[in-house]
Amino acid sequence: MELKTEDLFVVQKKKTSVRTGERIKRRPVHGVLLLDKPKGLSSNDALQKAKWLLKAEKAGHTGTLDPLATGLLPLCFGAATKFSQLHLDADKRYEAVAALGVKTTTGDAEGDVLERRDVNVSDELLQFVLQQFKGDIAQIPPMHSALKKDGKALYEYARAGIDVERVARSVTIHTLTGELIAFNAIKMIVKCSKGTYIRTLGEDIGEKLGCGAHLSSLRRIGTGGFDVAQCVTLEQLEAMSEDERLACLLPVESLLEGHRHVTLDAENAARFLNGVRRRGNWLPLIDGESVAVFGENPEVLLGTAQIIKDELVPGRLLSPQDIEQILSA
Repeated sequence: MELKTEDLFVVQKKKTSVRTGERIKRRPVHGVLLLDKPKGLSSNDALQKAKWLLKAEKAGHTGTLDPLATGLLPLCFGAATKFSQLHLDADKRYEAVAALGVKTTTGDAEGDVLERRDVNVSDELLQFVLQQFKGDIAQIPPMHSALKKDGKALYEYARAGIDVERVARSVTIHTLTGELIAFNAIKMIVKCSKGTYIRTLGEDIGEKLGCGAHLSSLRRIGTGGFDVAQCVTLEQLEAMSEDERLACLLPVESLLEGHRHVTLDAENAARFLNGVRRRGNWLPLIDGESVAVFGENPEVLLGTAQIIKDELVPGRLLSPQDIEQILSA
């Protein structure tokens, strides 16, 4: 049975208001842009610049990078924002350089120098210390972070000269490699769980080495299944035509890597979009598993679902308007 566009919209469409006198004409844009964030720009500033270049109506990012950090920043547009949380929770990969012998107030090159120590680190000592930071470790979040305490970010307390007691948190370092690139600098490649502070990792490694350290550079090279090699820069986007910019977008379902696909026929697709559980024998599914659900013809993402007792229980769903815009793009 062919699934026509109108068949997907048995649900009631939301009314949209028409604004008059708008100076900037925005448009519906759906997808994921992998941006190589430059140094010195906040994640939100980078997002707003890309949003302006694409003339997009709705956008968000999947976790911030410090202004001093560079690298992979996935930006979600339109329907993709509904699944951005999945990449907030994804494992991350970083390339970092730690300067040995100098501790700073912020744990990176932006802070004031707190202490200087002599450096006497061999490659053998470095490898021995790195082994101690693999697996599950406890980290005390840095004061210069966006973590909140009583409704205020920790960096706000830090700027006011107030030190707040922080509870150590468990994070996972999946892989950690490092090498001396100078007598007083080490380059590290880290794959870690969400919530890991690489600045803190660098400081803690420096303490174990006996000389202290701070991060002199930080670059995110991966998050989930995305790699920095897939990225585009703001300068490249600026030089493109509008069609070329839109061609840089990955489809919304790229955020659902690792989700098995379930495909529904027209009748089941329409009911699913109404939030109705569906029962069927589409795949040998696992109870509790999250899946990506697609319409059959045309093939289009409908949303996510969880398998509960052989039923598809709707999760985050695209709206009929989202689907119509994606199909007409």
